[in-house]
Amino acid sequence: MKEFVVYTAMRLVVFVASLLVVIGVWSLVSGQDSVNAVWSVVLAFIVSGIASYFLLNRQREAFARRVELRAQRATSAFEARRGREDAE
Repeated sequence: MKEFVVYTAMRLVVFVASLLVVIGVWSLVSGQDSVNAVWSVVLAFIVSGIASYFLLNRQREAFARRVELRAQRATSAFEARRGREDAE
């Protein structure tokens, strides 16, 4: 569970940072005070997704290992229950 919380929190931080950068660059390039919020969010999702793929690889791998471990334990517990049922 800890890996999920850490990875999700870091994804949110990367998204918020990307959103701030996109809004800042958009306002500098356009020279206007108003920024299109919908397109800023869309661009920030794209930028944060790409950045997260490279920057959060270690956290994603830790989360994947934890999920795989839980799946293996659940499978072995299921097989053990099934074996007991077959023996009876």
